[in-house]
Amino acid sequence: MNQRKLKDLFESHESTDPMPVLFVGHGNPMNAIEENEFVLNWRTLGRSIPRPKAILCISAHWETNGTFVTAMPRPSTIHDFGGFPQKLYDVQYPAPGSPELAFEVKHNVMSATVGLDEKWGLDHGSWSVIRNIYPEADIPVIELSMDYNLTPMKHYELAKELVQFRKKGILIIGSGNIVHNLRMISWEHANEPEFGFDWALRANEIFESLILDNNLKDLINYHALGREVQMAVPSPDHFIPLLYALALKRENESTLFFNDKLVMGSLSMTSMRIG
Repeated sequence: MNQRKLKDLFESHESTDPMPVLFVGHGNPMNAIEENEFVLNWRTLGRSIPRPKAILCISAHWETNGTFVTAMPRPSTIHDFGGFPQKLYDVQYPAPGSPELAFEVKHNVMSATVGLDEKWGLDHGSWSVIRNIYPEADIPVIELSMDYNLTPMKHYELAKELVQFRKKGILIIGSGNIVHNLRMISWEHANEPEFGFDWALRANEIFESLILDNNLKDLINYHALGREVQMAVPSPDHFIPLLYALALKRENESTLFFNDKLVMGSLSMTSMRIG
């Protein structure tokens, strides 16, 4: 792409007010087709924030060796799970992609070499949530992968390079779960909408307090926060998208929590809007 086209591309995404940033606890893939309070809040969210020109999602379900961004014009709907009803596998979310935005991301991230990917598509960490926020599937969506070789600090530093996109009409979404321990899930409490183990509730409280205090040092070094947090985050994949959202917060911006509940004992739906 020549310099003139690149300049036109940047100008085409210019906006006056920064878009909000979201972190969404996506939880069970069945949230894509069920009616519950989490889904209702996602729908309300879509009506309450400015309509974006495009969406950039960092999903817990796309970890790679290196950093990549989806760059195809028509991303596929990936059903990256097993053992669910056929109705869930039948769901398609045919939102367009944006090769142009993918190229912008590649061009502007300096801390890593970003590859343009044309194979991945949209995994359930993105489409199961976004289809409830924007059900018409008429807003371009791209995904940015998480390099599993990077430390939490390196992810945070990479994320800060995305801040300019907020002023270009791009909605950036981190999709994961703050508390995410699938081995400890209590299926016998699946129908209790607010059941959480004591350690999981405590870990969620610790994280929320650190977020509200803007204590990024401890959030980035979450491994050192004690037993409850270690149990809540046994692997980094669902936690790192939170750091991407927090890295984009500007000074004095508000943080609003929603869907702030645990399910099945060890899975938090806690989500937040920044700005």
